[in-house]
Amino acid sequence: MSDASALPDLKSYEHITVEIDGHVAVLTLDEPKKLNAMDTAMLDEMLEAICSLNKNPEIRVGILAANGKSFCAGADLRAKLDEGRTTADHLQQDHRPVLMAIANAPMPWISAVQGAAAGIGSAYAMNCDLTIMAEGAYIYQAFAAIGLVPDGGATWHLVNTIGRKRAYEIIATGEKLSAERCLEWGLCNRVVAPERLMDETREWAKTLAGRAPLALRYAKDAVRTAATSDLGSTIDRETELQMLCTESEDALEGIKAFIHRRDPVFKGR
Repeated sequence: MSDASALPDLKSYEHITVEIDGHVAVLTLDEPKKLNAMDTAMLDEMLEAICSLNKNPEIRVGILAANGKSFCAGADLRAKLDEGRTTADHLQQDHRPVLMAIANAPMPWISAVQGAAAGIGSAYAMNCDLTIMAEGAYIYQAFAAIGLVPDGGATWHLVNTIGRKRAYEIIATGEKLSAERCLEWGLCNRVVAPERLMDETREWAKTLAGRAPLALRYAKDAVRTAATSDLGSTIDRETELQMLCTESEDALEGIKAFIHRRDPVFKGR
């Protein structure tokens, strides 16, 4: 069920679609003819939509999906940058804001991956907090084949998830990591039949949307902190976040619901 009033100019998007179903939002890359390869126009729309969703208190879970047979073929190598702009400008001014909007979102984002998540497309898949892959899907570091290096934070995600040596190996060799290998190595959470990808993702998102929004938000913060901090700093941050949760209405509601053996009704405050 879509709610066009929840986002500005929802119908004007040309390269993506956005759907809102209750507390779940689905942002779909919608350039299937070019395997959802990303250009500046698509990134501009993604940033606007993601920022709007992040500010909407009714949205508790976001899904990053794609139309067609592949999640994303990476950057659109046929697209030309505006005169005077460099690749560095494109990465820092176009891709980085979108990636950080997802990473710093107040709710979890789930990537639903079918076919190829290649090049910087793999960075978007890995950047989400959770990932479901269809059987036959794969993550592909295609950079070495065209004389480039990974970007969009792909190396950070790979090193932090599978370790330095494995990360370098798949980058240098250009090995396609199957969905099953991604599951084994912790690059995705679940592998499902292709025809069940979106149904399974939506069902999982709705389940998560029923959890306490503040707990989801601060657990995401704690995990991101743990990935880049030492033990002491992580414990300090957990303590700060636990105090925010302890003093919330949702925590009180959760305790009451537990005592009275009923389902809690969380409000995100």
